[in-house]
Amino acid sequence: MPLYVGIDLHSKSNHLAMIDEERKRILKKKLANDPELILKVLSPYQSQIAGIVVESTYNWYWLVDLLQDHGYRVHLANPAAMQKYTGQKHVDDTHDAFWLAELLSLGILPEGHIYPKETRALRDLLRKRQQLVRLRTSLILSLQNMVTRNFGIQLPAADLKSVTEDRVKPYLQGNEDLLLAGSANKFCIDSLTSQICRLELAVQKKLKLQPPYRQLLTLPGVGRVLAMTIMLETGPISRFSKVGRYASYCRKVTSRWTSNEKVKGHGNRKNGNRYLAWAFSEAAEHARRTDTASREFYQRKLRRSKKAPVAHNALAHKLARAAYWILRENVPFQEAKMFGRAEAVLSS
Repeated sequence: MPLYVGIDLHSKSNHLAMIDEERKRILKKKLANDPELILKVLSPYQSQIAGIVVESTYNWYWLVDLLQDHGYRVHLANPAAMQKYTGQKHVDDTHDAFWLAELLSLGILPEGHIYPKETRALRDLLRKRQQLVRLRTSLILSLQNMVTRNFGIQLPAADLKSVTEDRVKPYLQGNEDLLLAGSANKFCIDSLTSQICRLELAVQKKLKLQPPYRQLLTLPGVGRVLAMTIMLETGPISRFSKVGRYASYCRKVTSRWTSNEKVKGHGNRKNGNRYLAWAFSEAAEHARRTDTASREFYQRKLRRSKKAPVAHNALAHKLARAAYWILRENVPFQEAKMFGRAEAVLSS
């Protein structure tokens, strides 16, 4: 008789629950996050276990990898898509673990994608670069505000990021305290710039030979960093059966509930990948400035809606759809199929 296992994972411990195909409870245990202990508990049932569900928490990597390496079929539960039975009076971690196992046994478990272990670290390396960029931006804004507040001068961000010449020190030399504060900011900015370039080159070195990466570079508004982000965050494009599902995963479709042509509410706008949402938003902004066809499309949407965010999101949605076909067909960008009627023919 097949068995189904649910694991409710926390930072230091986990709750393990096991049921059979008739949803009879076979086992429940609270375990420390000890790999050997978890494998020891599961070992007597391994030949009968049809699947193990792990909820997609911040620390799922090690547990999923451990179970897969030892031959278990692992499913990653998508917590944003799961609904609990609201009639329950009492719910705790043990109930959550059994609920995961029951959803799997019934074949209605909302699953997340288990990103391939081989390239997961590379993807996270690019995410680390983005984190450093955000930190550098906060320091740049702080330094710009300092100079403007004390001297009424607005320094361009490019001047503050320059590592070959210190263009900030001349403005602060007249005040020892300002010079010390500004020098600390500039030192951190330069250090972050160095690390950002280092991480970017490391990722690019491993991706530049892959055809999808080169094809993404032909998409308007997409440069090296955005191409790497789109490719690594998307993963295998085959997991998206339709272009609309990919656009939804990129958070580039509206989330709205309607009935009788009236809006009744909104869904979870944050469902999907925030890194892809950022990438296509950045690409739309660059494309609007540098690509003629993209700018014309943006202007048409702006005239109709009278709202810049609506026009921006429409262009980002177009770029996400184009990226889907580029990745799926391994072809370069074709302007006529993105903005003309040919796109409808291709997507059908």
